[in-house]
Amino acid sequence: MKKITIEGNHTLSGEINISGAKNSIVALLPATILADEPVTITNVPNIKDVEATIAILQYLGSEITYQNNTIIIDNKNIQNKEIPDNLANKLRASYYFMGALLSKFKEASISYPGGCPIGKRPIDIHLNSFKKLNIDVSIENNNYHLKTNNIISNTITLAKPSVGATINILLTTAKTKTTTIINNPAKEPEINNLIEFLNKMGTNIIINKDNIIINGSSYLKSTTIQTIPDRIETGTYLIIGALLGNKLKINNINPLVNTALINKLKESNTSMTLTDSSITISKNHFIKPVNITTKEYPGFPTDLQQPFTTYLTQAMGKSTIKETIYENRFQNVKELNKLNSHINIDNNKQITINGPTKLVGNIVNSTDLRGGASLIIAGLIAEGTTTITNIEHILRGYDNIINKLKNVGAKIEIE
Repeated sequence: MKKITIEGNHTLSGEINISGAKNSIVALLPATILADEPVTITNVPNIKDVEATIAILQYLGSEITYQNNTIIIDNKNIQNKEIPDNLANKLRASYYFMGALLSKFKEASISYPGGCPIGKRPIDIHLNSFKKLNIDVSIENNNYHLKTNNIISNTITLAKPSVGATINILLTTAKTKTTTIINNPAKEPEINNLIEFLNKMGTNIIINKDNIIINGSSYLKSTTIQTIPDRIETGTYLIIGALLGNKLKINNINPLVNTALINKLKESNTSMTLTDSSITISKNHFIKPVNITTKEYPGFPTDLQQPFTTYLTQAMGKSTIKETIYENRFQNVKELNKLNSHINIDNNKQITINGPTKLVGNIVNSTDLRGGASLIIAGLIAEGTTTITNIEHILRGYDNIINKLKNVGAKIEIE
């Protein structure tokens, strides 16, 4: 079993280059199934979720060339096969193969998707959307079987702006001669990245303020798409810089998609210098307490509340975080408290962080991807040595995190 060891309290300076977005690439890769010609994806992050998605594509018959963060995929020989549990449960985004296979073959079978155990993660919104597109849905022993004779045009109003459901509707209707309207869609930048890819292949998808209009195409051509920079990775390193940085420069980013985090860092007294593609940040020696509530984009992202929790352990007073997306995303609190933080959980909906507290190294367990990131941040600022176990969660979503941190002065190793 791999583990990470960290010697804390080292100033970090230099530059960190942000990789492609995990939440983009796991949608872009299944979307290649729709292409009638070879397609290319650049700026691909080297993470476990990419490996797991490629494994599913290869199982289906994709011909893949992958080198230098670029993937070329030819799906001329792809087959529609049931995706088994041992492949589907390695990542949450395996459910995007539902939409892609439905669009291509009018049928899909897949085991229930995997992902981090951060609470109930039903896919009812996906399934209800499929039904509105004339798709029959059956579930047997945790296996999903989806089939249709003809995908129809319709207007789908989502009960809430679900990223997964929005993407699955896009994939399901992209390769059809239909017009579909999604009301109340999710608005994350990763969705725009997918739409750009589909439009470059030949669809006509229009993004409006309150809806998305999808005009599908029966033939999708060859193209190249660049994976956008990972805004959650960006946010994680910005938080680290606010705790330990000495003119730490974060490159290859779009600051506009991290506005919610940047505003909270500024509210807490952290200063930074922004350009169109970078942020330079130094340690905040007097962190003011702040309160946050997670929201769908463009609100404060749920994926950054756990890393931000560690940041607030150093604030000069009491801070609160209210989680509105997932009901079990405070599993990292128990582990942070092992490091001498003072955090209280209120009915799994809100936490109170009492700061500042001097963190002390210990052995802790990574329970999920972003919780693991919060523990890395804690280890970097703790006195002594911190050991993190169960780190496969972290490697699922952070490209080369150990070397990126070592290159700017962190004392961190993977064993």
